[in-house]
Amino acid sequence: MEKGNMLNGRKALVTGGASGIGAACVRALADAGAKVVVADVDHAGATRLADEVGGTAWAVDLLDVGSLEALSLDCDILVNNAGIQRINTLHEFDPADFRQLLALMLEAPFLLIRAALPHMYANGFGRIINVSSVHGIRASPFKGAYVAAKHGLEGLSKVTALEGGEYGVTSNCINPGYVRTPLVESQIADQAKVHGIPEAEVLAKVMLTESAVKRLVEPEEVASLVAWLASDHAGMVTGASYTMDGGWSAR
Repeated sequence: MEKGNMLNGRKALVTGGASGIGAACVRALADAGAKVVVADVDHAGATRLADEVGGTAWAVDLLDVGSLEALSLDCDILVNNAGIQRINTLHEFDPADFRQLLALMLEAPFLLIRAALPHMYANGFGRIINVSSVHGIRASPFKGAYVAAKHGLEGLSKVTALEGGEYGVTSNCINPGYVRTPLVESQIADQAKVHGIPEAEVLAKVMLTESAVKRLVEPEEVASLVAWLASDHAGMVTGASYTMDGGWSAR
C-alpha cells in the first residue's frame, strides 16, 4: 500500500497538534490518507493547520482534566503529544508546576485513551501512540516533574498494550531526544541559567552531551515513525518504546 493511502478511512486525533512535533504528525498522518483532528489550546493555530490538511480543529485545554472524564472519542488513531516543561531543582520545584505537568502529560493521556478505547474495541482496530521522550527511560537533573510524567506515560502505554491486544489495539511510545521545537528552544535560556553557562554552550555542553549524533531531532523524523506505527504494517508492534535519541540511551 502506498504511503498516500495507507491510512485511508482512518480518523486520527493529535494533541498539541498546532505546532512542533504535533503539527508534523498532523501533516504526516494526513499525507498518509487519514482525516485528522488537530487538538490544541491554540484554537487559531489548530484551525489554520486543520484547514491546510483538510481536517478539523478541536479547541481544548487538556489541563481541564475534569472536562475529559465524560468524553467519548471516535478516533482510530490517538497521538498523545501535548507537553510542557518546567526546570528547577527538586527542593525548589513549585508543587503547582509539578501537578500541572503530571495532569497534562499523564492524566490527560489516560483520560483520552479511556475515551477512545470503546470505539477502537468495537471496530477491532486502534493505534495509541504516545510521544514520550528519552526522559521516559532516562533521568536528568532539574526535570523531576517531566521525568516522572514521562516514566508514568511509559507504564500507562504498556498497560494499554496488554489490555488492547485482543481487540486489535496497539499502544507504543516514541522516545525522542531533543527535538527542534519551540519547547526545546525555550529551554536553552533556562538551562543556561541553571548551569551557569552562556546560552551558546547549552546544546553542546548540556542537551547533547549524551548523544552520539550531535544535532537536534527534526519534528518530521518523529512524525514519520508516528505514521508507520499508525499503519497496518505495525500490527504486531505494541508495548514498545522507540528511541530516536541519537544514541543517548545506548550509554
